[in-house]
Amino acid sequence: MALTRRQRQVLDYVAGFIQKQGYSPSFDEIAGGMNLASLATVHKHLTTLCTKGYLKRGINQSRSIDLGPQYTADQRRQRQERALKPPTLEIPLEGRIAAGRLLEAEANRETLSFADFQGNPNLFALEVHGESMIDDHILGGDYVLVERTDEVRDGEIV
Repeated sequence: MALTRRQRQVLDYVAGFIQKQGYSPSFDEIAGGMNLASLATVHKHLTTLCTKGYLKRGINQSRSIDLGPQYTADQRRQRQERALKPPTLEIPLEGRIAAGRLLEAEANRETLSFADFQGNPNLFALEVHGESMIDDHILGGDYVLVERTDEVRDGEIV
């Protein structure tokens, strides 16, 4: 079951409190930590989170809030999604290029992000200005990835 934004905030607060303190928060601590004026609001959110399986509570016991099976399942699913997500490569955008010559080097370092791309420390990006590279299907406003190298082979654009 999906959580509302506020339910997610309460759940994150409770989980963080338990992780940091080693015990569950009281209703007063949740209200204070979440800036909630009413303990009834805290009770409503906790009851809903228990119903959805994200929390467990002991009856008539103080500090008996614990993380439920749905919370554990969600955490496991999120870890698996992060593990399957391809790493992102950040490549510095170092300036602009026109007709094969550098127009301007950027002092502020922007980066372009690429997923599914093997890292190479010799790569950088340039923004193309002008139409001189149109025959190679490179238009003004395009970004080109450039590899620093000491050798150039026939047919390569340099």
